[in-house]
Amino acid sequence: MRSEELTPVAIVGGGPVGMSLALALHKQGIAAKIFDARGRGAGLDDQRILALSYGTRQTLEWLGAWQGMDATPIRTIHISQRGHGGRSVIRAEQEHIPALGYVVSLRELYRVLDAAVAAANIVYHDNTRIEVVNAEVRHVNFLAGGETCRAQLVAYAEGIVDNTADINRHDYAQHAVTTIVSASEAPQGRAWERFTAQGPIALLPFGHAFALVQSCSPEIAGALTTMPATEFLAQLQDCFGQRLHFTGTGPRHSFPLGLRYRHEAVAERQVWLGNAAQTLHPVAGQGFNLALRDVRELARTLTNAVDSGAPDLLHRYAKKRQLDRRCTIGFTDTLVRLFSNDNPLLGHACGAGLLGLDLLPAARSFLARRMMFGARAW
Repeated sequence: MRSEELTPVAIVGGGPVGMSLALALHKQGIAAKIFDARGRGAGLDDQRILALSYGTRQTLEWLGAWQGMDATPIRTIHISQRGHGGRSVIRAEQEHIPALGYVVSLRELYRVLDAAVAAANIVYHDNTRIEVVNAEVRHVNFLAGGETCRAQLVAYAEGIVDNTADINRHDYAQHAVTTIVSASEAPQGRAWERFTAQGPIALLPFGHAFALVQSCSPEIAGALTTMPATEFLAQLQDCFGQRLHFTGTGPRHSFPLGLRYRHEAVAERQVWLGNAAQTLHPVAGQGFNLALRDVRELARTLTNAVDSGAPDLLHRYAKKRQLDRRCTIGFTDTLVRLFSNDNPLLGHACGAGLLGLDLLPAARSFLARRMMFGARAW
């Protein structure tokens, strides 16, 4: 590492968002360096599951990071509410696309992105922690592994948003229980979003099985992760109904759910993307998809820039992304607050809303495209 060099963009974090940003900048002819506190390849052990929208697939194709991806397509999404009438089904064929989205493991996403980063010869400093970032008029000074470096722009692309006055927070008093479950029927591209009073349940096709994300209270989550498999499957069957017959489950894990986001995702010669900018509830699977839309727009905005950290460029980027970012945060937050309750009147109203959604193709298509392409889908 040569400290006297002025790097156009220094990316903090070598996860999927950081690597995607590096590839997007490379596509636009902008030099970037990745700095990751972990060892390179650490993400190859990550067993978590991620839902990618069709719009995200298009971005990954543009980045040269889709071919060879082991991804299970989602062709239909069944949306329903436990204990109330009304349901809706969104189908890929009605939107004239091959799939509404795809389900991948994080380690598979890491593998494909890391290979693309290596093929592009993007500089990647692993085991290098970034500290003491000081923004000046024409550049940013920062410590990388104890050595002073300079960049026109620092992009934070990994990690939960930090504790500053700029952070808005909401605790949903929910945990997500995640696992892989098998059923008597193959997924066949079908996904389910089932709303219950305890929280939403997402069932996603993953190979020949299903990836499960079950939201519930912390107390129930603790019980669900430790109870025998037969009891776990019985409660899941009770929550889910008879649409599928569950036959097996893998190891179960849980983590707390909350909403945290920065009011402003840009500052002087600094920008925040992905979990560094916002951490969303997993309902509708919008977190990574929002991050990839940010990545693509930032790369477009910086194209042909003499100074990648110029205030007018960052202001332009923030303005372009403001609508989608606010709408996506509000959309996921509203879904959780509306459907995760035991108020019978509100429950019936939500059920009627689902029924109306199913009876109005234009509204259903609007929702589908909103989830695939963001707030500017129309």
